[in-house]
Amino acid sequence: MSARIIELRSDTFTKPTPAMFEAMMAAKVGDDVFGEDETVNALEQKTAKLFGMEAAIFCPSGTMTNQLAIRAHCIPGSEVICDEQSHVYIYEGGGIAVNAQSSVKLIRGENGKITAAQVGNVINNPNDIHQPVTRLVSLENTSNRGGGSIYDFKEIVSIKNVCNQNKLKLHLDGARIFNALAESTETPLDYGKIFDSISICLSKGLGCPVGSLLLGNTEIIKQTRRFRKLMGGGWRQAGFLAAAGIYALDHHVERLREDHRRAKEAGKLISKLSYVKDIYPIETNIIIFELDDTITAIEFVQKMNEKGIKCIPFGKQLVRMVTHIDLTDNDLEYLHHVLSS
Repeated sequence: MSARIIELRSDTFTKPTPAMFEAMMAAKVGDDVFGEDETVNALEQKTAKLFGMEAAIFCPSGTMTNQLAIRAHCIPGSEVICDEQSHVYIYEGGGIAVNAQSSVKLIRGENGKITAAQVGNVINNPNDIHQPVTRLVSLENTSNRGGGSIYDFKEIVSIKNVCNQNKLKLHLDGARIFNALAESTETPLDYGKIFDSISICLSKGLGCPVGSLLLGNTEIIKQTRRFRKLMGGGWRQAGFLAAAGIYALDHHVERLREDHRRAKEAGKLISKLSYVKDIYPIETNIIIFELDDTITAIEFVQKMNEKGIKCIPFGKQLVRMVTHIDLTDNDLEYLHHVLSS
């Protein structure tokens, strides 16, 4: 095992910068269950205003914010439309079935992205008692399993039109929405006008230790605050964590382009390796590549781990690497050295 460790498994492994940690320790806190943690309140108000939405709720994880939104939008026996690679379907422990008591209609999109035409084709007839009632469409931007792919905003608008025509709600799993915004001309306000709810993760590209937010109108957030408590998600002096979120929104958004640059530079080298069969288009900070039959993903990951580079298998022949705030150009040079040797 190498003495040097390069962490590429996920952007969730980042540690607070010294300045972020200082902001956390200086936070004014109270009891958030009583609504008296002023730093949590400030983060919720700041983020809601940023996206032009009425309210927000601060939670421990993106899984919780997604599941709170789905539960608020659906009733037992509903159906949620999403891409077959969606985080809400694959990585949230069956939460749609458990929490919202709803089923899922899966669409095979392109790199995790679905189209308005596809959505329109799978909406159930609300008068057919044999089928669950379609109530919600959930999009993921950027798409994790799609290799950090970004939706064309015009397609999102088209999907919203289909939702309006069929009286459906539209949710955004925006765990890495700021990565998408860094590479597009849209603003947070543009997204706030389209979606009925938006989940935002602070502990990925923005470099916070913990925390996600759900944005929506006042009624939705009121509902989800009750659901959060029911799930055991009410927390006390959470302002120490909320302060990290405020700092990140003020200081870590613009620098996301550096993560994207490093991902694209690494991707250029990886695509030239003899044992790499294919590589997903790299738009943001996620690199997914397919190995040929000479080596499996598990074997490749083990070999990289022996040299101090941590990445994860994403399928039998697929490997994922993720760049982040703690990854330096010097680390990237070392990755190039290992892959080239």
